[in-house]
Amino acid sequence: MDPKKFYMHTGAFALFDTLVRSKIHSVFGYPGGAILPLYDELFFWEKNNLIKHYLVRHEQAATHAADGFSRASGKVGVCFATSGPGATNLVTGIATAALDSIPMIVITGQVGTQFLGTDAFQEIDIYGITLSLVKHSYVALESRFLGQILTEAIYVSQNGRPGPVLIDIPKNVGLEKIKSFVPCYETTVHKVLGWRYKFKPQTYKIRMALQRLSESSTPLLYIGGGVVSSNATEELSVLAQRYKIPVTTTLMGKGSFDEDNKLSLGMLGMHGTAYANFSVGNCDLLIAIGARFDDRVTGKLQDFACKAFIVHIDFDEAEISKNKNVGIGIVGDVKTILTEFLSIMNLPEHRWAKNAFREEFIDWYYQTLKWKNRFPMRPIPTDDSLLPQTVDDVLLPQTVIKTISALKPNSIITTDVGQHQMWAAQYMKCGHRHWLSSSGLGTMGFGLPAAIGAAVAFPGQEIICITGDSSFQMNLQELGTISKYNLPIKIIIINNHWQGMVRQWQETFYDNRYSHSNMVEGAPKFDILAQAYDIKSIYTDCQSEIWNKLINTLWIDGPVLLECNVLEKENCYPMVEPSKPNTEMFLTRKLSTTTEGFIVDKEAEAKKERWRLFQEQQAEEENMNLSFKEWEQENFG
Repeated sequence: MDPKKFYMHTGAFALFDTLVRSKIHSVFGYPGGAILPLYDELFFWEKNNLIKHYLVRHEQAATHAADGFSRASGKVGVCFATSGPGATNLVTGIATAALDSIPMIVITGQVGTQFLGTDAFQEIDIYGITLSLVKHSYVALESRFLGQILTEAIYVSQNGRPGPVLIDIPKNVGLEKIKSFVPCYETTVHKVLGWRYKFKPQTYKIRMALQRLSESSTPLLYIGGGVVSSNATEELSVLAQRYKIPVTTTLMGKGSFDEDNKLSLGMLGMHGTAYANFSVGNCDLLIAIGARFDDRVTGKLQDFACKAFIVHIDFDEAEISKNKNVGIGIVGDVKTILTEFLSIMNLPEHRWAKNAFREEFIDWYYQTLKWKNRFPMRPIPTDDSLLPQTVDDVLLPQTVIKTISALKPNSIITTDVGQHQMWAAQYMKCGHRHWLSSSGLGTMGFGLPAAIGAAVAFPGQEIICITGDSSFQMNLQELGTISKYNLPIKIIIINNHWQGMVRQWQETFYDNRYSHSNMVEGAPKFDILAQAYDIKSIYTDCQSEIWNKLINTLWIDGPVLLECNVLEKENCYPMVEPSKPNTEMFLTRKLSTTTEGFIVDKEAEAKKERWRLFQEQQAEEENMNLSFKEWEQENFG
């Protein structure tokens, strides 16, 4: 290696120098013409073991891998792609990170500055295309600014409400020499450039919220991804357990509170637990922390927490009262706010809070336990065993996931999107930053590359990707990445031969018209596919053997693919119908709940309704016949 060439101060050098100084040593990407100056520079940095690049098989996978790296580690993820189609292939991954508030740096190559605006080969305005998706974006037109731009981007992506930042670099800027190179650090961003997120003191509002808590009888903590982003899980745990306040989480909030704790109500919302939804419907104080009142959480918005005074704590002031009007909005870093909460609660004027066994709170806690006992989460409602017996030993998808949770409770779990995602959210019990799932955008194909990112972030950690047969095919080419780097990812395919959630909606709301949701025709042989990538594969379709099959899968070194051929038309329940209150849920195909918590037989109710309509029709026809006879008598005697 020519050391002079390595230390030539170009735009590309400034980029990698800044990445390494920012302690970023892993990047994901795919090369191409416009970004070749960066890849040429990368060659020397990798030779010196200063940074490692992971070559994916599709640019979309680069964004998802960087996203998964960030979710698992809490650090910023970085991905590279070239101009034109390389850049546009990143859009879905950028949107996924944006809607889930994930810090990520997206670096794209661009045609040379002299060709901008000429429709040159592979020129595309990726800056304009992604403007509504990113937290901030740059077009670097001079090499001397690249270090500063990247340092700013890293700071911006991680602080305040996290999000993706795009840097578009024309080809000649990467090659351009810097006459007087000066490294850029985060301190430069703070002291010289003035970048700093500041929040107004919130002590008064915190005291107001505490006053509401002191007057409450049925409080509830509603926890979103902001608690995970802020690393505030310890403060949340102290708050909940000291004062016996039940906790429910969103899909993004999973892992923020110990789900084995009796105060945990699991996930709320469309496919949330019945006891979480009833608790929201009956609480008198809802403390929302780092959540955004998403429609899949709230159901019918005006009926969500309709009996409660709402306190909302969030990074982003724009989220306060955006969807649901709140009584008190507290803006700031979640960890800082909760720390102040606990500090103020220890002051003499809040001595009431030191009594962890307030009678009203205990009564409320027991009420949540009653709902848990009445509406348990079980694949077969009448069978509480881990491996319930099924007709013809058919394999249930919920059993697969419950068994994974029992065998590997400390694994990092990634999912794709659909029924398997909801079952995983219902039955998996995950630790902090051990749940990686596309929540806001609902991106099929996310799980496999996200698992790659998590495996890079934690080489010794067990990574399990739970996916569906449809979602898996969105990015199955990433088996090549897993094979190339021998990443010990365990891939569990829940194969029901359908786009499962689409089929469930078609059954429930579209009168069983299964339009293009069956995936049998054209489906690959997953075992042969895995073998083609030199990855071990295992197959099962029996409930009785899932325990042993999973042990064989999860305890083998290296990557393994397990295909679980499950009951095809199993539906994911509970389920709240869109525009309905969360307390009105489908529990099974036949049973549903009322707002008051009663269970009703939908089929019996439907039959009654059909009979009532028939009787009305008969009566109407009889009245019409009588009226005709009267008219006939008057006119013809």
